[in-house]
Amino acid sequence: MKAQLLLVSIVFGLAGISACAGQKQNAVSEEKTEDVWKDYPVGYIAFDDQAPETEGSKVYHRIVTHPQDYIAEQARTVLATLYDAPSDSIVPVDTIHYSLQDIEGVSAKDGGNGVVSIFYSTRHIEKSFAANDTAKLFFETRGVLLHELTHAYQLEPQGIGSYGTNRVFWAFIEGMADAVRVANGGFTPADRPKGGNYMDGYRTAGYFFVWLKDNKDKDFLRKFNRSTLEVVPWSFDGAIKYALGEEYNIDSLWHEYQVAVGDIQE
Repeated sequence: MKAQLLLVSIVFGLAGISACAGQKQNAVSEEKTEDVWKDYPVGYIAFDDQAPETEGSKVYHRIVTHPQDYIAEQARTVLATLYDAPSDSIVPVDTIHYSLQDIEGVSAKDGGNGVVSIFYSTRHIEKSFAANDTAKLFFETRGVLLHELTHAYQLEPQGIGSYGTNRVFWAFIEGMADAVRVANGGFTPADRPKGGNYMDGYRTAGYFFVWLKDNKDKDFLRKFNRSTLEVVPWSFDGAIKYALGEEYNIDSLWHEYQVAVGDIQE
């Protein structure tokens, strides 16, 4: 009987894998999203399918039947990860132009001053769906969206130049975007890069930031985001001290993290 129940569980587990992928978003912010953020105005969402004839577009519409609602839901997940409450100093977003486009690449965010544009490549959708794996595509689509929406709502370092002129600025921005994705189940453990340095941004920094949240302070990501308002000129070490305390050092923490995850020996 137990064997039969196990077999049934496996079958239903496989059948429901797509739904489970979507449910991973409750890893960090389900309670805050449902309660504190449920009515927060994330901005007007203008969805524009510029490539309706592509297979990628057709597949996207099969897995995301109500794009505006879906994007708003993920936006609130991002906000709940970056901020404590709607009363915080949140980056104002009035409009999100989200488009499907038949171009190379994956996805990117552009714009500012309250008007944000995000494209998602139908070619990437097709590549992600090459094995007809709906769960894999849904997982990737949500993860990419979390990353780009983080760029829409995250705070930016001050006093150190810009995204295009300063590597510290760039590493923080891209590291935080992937940290939000990691924290909300948008990557798998196998996606974590080994070695490197937090200055590499993206997943390398993102997994590190989430490790700090999980092992040093559960509110680390929110404090690290807010550090851009309090630490001027901004620096990684200054932000670490702001978020965790004067006794901490960014390079020592990176070493501790690398040992903890097994990338280097003590």
